[in-house]
Amino acid sequence: MSAGSAGETFRPFLDGRVALVTGGTSGIGAAIAAGLRDAGARVVVTGLTAAEADTARAAGFDARVLDVADGTAVDAAIGALPQLDVLVNCAGMIRRGAEHDPDVFAQVVAVNLGGTMRACTAARPKLAATGGSIVNIASMLSFFGGGLVPGYSASKGGVVQLTKSLAIAYAADGVRVNAVAPGWITTPLTQGLQDDAARTSAILGRTPMGRWGTPADVAGACIFLTSPAAAFVTGVVLPVDGGYLVA
Repeated sequence: MSAGSAGETFRPFLDGRVALVTGGTSGIGAAIAAGLRDAGARVVVTGLTAAEADTARAAGFDARVLDVADGTAVDAAIGALPQLDVLVNCAGMIRRGAEHDPDVFAQVVAVNLGGTMRACTAARPKLAATGGSIVNIASMLSFFGGGLVPGYSASKGGVVQLTKSLAIAYAADGVRVNAVAPGWITTPLTQGLQDDAARTSAILGRTPMGRWGTPADVAGACIFLTSPAAAFVTGVVLPVDGGYLVA
């Protein structure tokens, strides 16, 4: 399945809507942005650097530079949008092996968890005006520990609880808040694991569907959660993992 095919399935639902995807210039975020665009939404993406934004513009996106750890910048970026129907919080970082340093730990949490909260808070009034929705990006490490990535694991566990809490808090505004938890997905960040025959064998051996996931698989789940097909769904954390979590 491609992001395009997933998007086309939901095209009537997202026509005319405006979506913001933080971290939407590469990897899973880029696939989500492409899927939302194919579903009819006008999509704005953000990346950390000008080079990332330039790459996204070359692919036809309205792209901006944004550090989600900078609250003032987040407020300004979202405040500048005349309309907002969908927010996908995909900006994140991981520092394998370095996150036992408290300073690195704090940096990772500030981006992955703090950045998600900043964007949700800034977007709440605009989403309330449109009856919009939020999708946060969690992880399999929201449920499992990660010996090399305590900051990433802690932040993604926090994203799960934040999602549930904001689903309650924002419901009175008519804003739904959900999350997806990707499993083992083929992105540059997992290329080392994909190239390691022993690790790949272990991963696929535990995955009932017997394959790596693709960014488009995650995009399809996000499109569903932002569409009217999920109108009575909030506070959900949806694993997109081929059954890895339950095996």
